[in-house]
Amino acid sequence: MQRAQFSLAIFAAVAALTLSGCGEEKKPEPVVAAPPPPPPPAPMVVKLGHVGPLTGGIAHLGKDNENGALLAVDEANAKGLKLGGKTVKLELVAEDDQEDAKVGTTVAQKLVDAKVAGVVGHLNSGVTIPASSIYNQAGIPMISGSATNPQLTEQGFKMVFRVVGRDDQQGPAIASYLASEVKPKTVAVIDDATAYGEGLANEVEKTLKAAGVKVLPREKGTNKTADFKAILTKLKGKKPDAVFYGGMDATGGPLMKQGRELGIKAVFAFGDGACTDKMKELAGDAAEGLLCSQAGLPVQAANKKFLDAYRAKFKIEPILYAPFTYDAANLLIESMKKADSPDPAKYLPELARISHEGASGKIEFDEKGDRKDAEMTIFTMKGGKIEPIAIIKSGKTTKFEDFIKAAEPPAPAAPAAPAAEAPKAAAEPAKAAEPAKK
Repeated sequence: MQRAQFSLAIFAAVAALTLSGCGEEKKPEPVVAAPPPPPPPAPMVVKLGHVGPLTGGIAHLGKDNENGALLAVDEANAKGLKLGGKTVKLELVAEDDQEDAKVGTTVAQKLVDAKVAGVVGHLNSGVTIPASSIYNQAGIPMISGSATNPQLTEQGFKMVFRVVGRDDQQGPAIASYLASEVKPKTVAVIDDATAYGEGLANEVEKTLKAAGVKVLPREKGTNKTADFKAILTKLKGKKPDAVFYGGMDATGGPLMKQGRELGIKAVFAFGDGACTDKMKELAGDAAEGLLCSQAGLPVQAANKKFLDAYRAKFKIEPILYAPFTYDAANLLIESMKKADSPDPAKYLPELARISHEGASGKIEFDEKGDRKDAEMTIFTMKGGKIEPIAIIKSGKTTKFEDFIKAAEPPAPAAPAAPAAEAPKAAAEPAKAAEPAKK
C-alpha cells in the first residue's frame, strides 16, 4: 500500500513538472537583418578629348581652350547624364600638341587609341588639318573652336567641324575695315609661314589689292621668330601706311614693339591669333591702337551664363576661344543626348543637323562642317585692353555697341495702370437742352 502511494506521488510530481514546462513562454526568434541592397552599377565612362598647345609661347591660349571644354563637361556631369538607359560620367582627356604638327598627329592617335567618343581641338590650323585626317579615318567627330584655315573643311571629311569662321571670311573682314577706315595707300604684309598665318595673310592681300590698295612684296618670319628688325628695317624705307601680320601674339607682340622702336608709324593690324590682351604685355605701350580681327563674336559678347560660370570655376577671365570650345564640347554632348548614345556612328547625324544656342550664339553647320553665317569682329587696343569696335555679319558692318543693344532682350513692359473709375452720376439728371428758338 505504501509502495503504491509512493509511486502515485512520484507520478504526480513528474506530471506537475511536465505541465509546468508546457506553460513556459517561448523566447522570440532572433530578428535577422535584411541583406543590404546591391550597390548601384558604376556609371559608364564616356571620354571626350581636348587638344591644344599647353606648353610654349601660346600655352595661355591652349589652356583657355581647355578650360572652355572642361567647364562644359563638368556642368553636364553635375546635371546628370543618361544614355541608352545607363548613367554616364564624362571624362575630359587633355593632351598637349605643343603647336607642332608632328606632335599633333601623335596625340591624335593617342586619343583614338583611348577610344574617345569625340574631340574638341586642335587650336592651330597647321596642327588641326593633319590631325583631322586621323580622327576622320577612325570615325571620331572633331570640332575645332579656333582653327580658321579654309582647307580644314575643304577636305570633304564628314567627321570635321568648326564653330568659328574661316580665314576667307576673316581676312576680307579686317582688310575691308583697313581699306575703309584707315584708307592706306600702301600696306606691308608679313606672315609666320604657318598654315594659319600664311593663309590669313593671303586673304588680306587679295582683298586689299581688289580694293585698289598697293601691297608690298610679302615678307616672312616663322612662328618662333623673335627678331624682326631686318624685315622691319627693309619695310621702313618703303613707308607703308599699314602693316598686317599673319601669326600669333607670341611673335606679333615683338614684331610690333620692334617696329615702333625703329620709328615705323604705320597702323599695325593682325588676325585673331594676335588679338589678345597679351599683346600689351609683349609689345608694351607700342600695342596701343593696333587693329585685329576675330572669326566670331568677342568674349565680351558671350552669354552671361557662360561668363559667370567660367569666372566662378577658374577665377580668371576667358581670353579668346574659350566660349567656342565650351560650345564645341556642348555640341558633342547634346548630339549624344539626341541620339541617346555615345557611339559616334549614331550621334554624328544629329551633330551634322544640330541647331544649338551656345555661349557664342546660334550654331548650325553647313554641308562642309563650317558654321553658318559666322560673325567677324574688329578690335583695337585701348588703354592696354583689347576692345571690340565693330561686328561684321553677312557683309554688313555694325558698331559693337549698336550690335549689343540690338542683341539685348527687350525690357519687360511696364504693368498697365489701373482703369480710372467712372465718375459718379449727379444727384439729379441734367436737364435736356431746350430746343433752339426760331
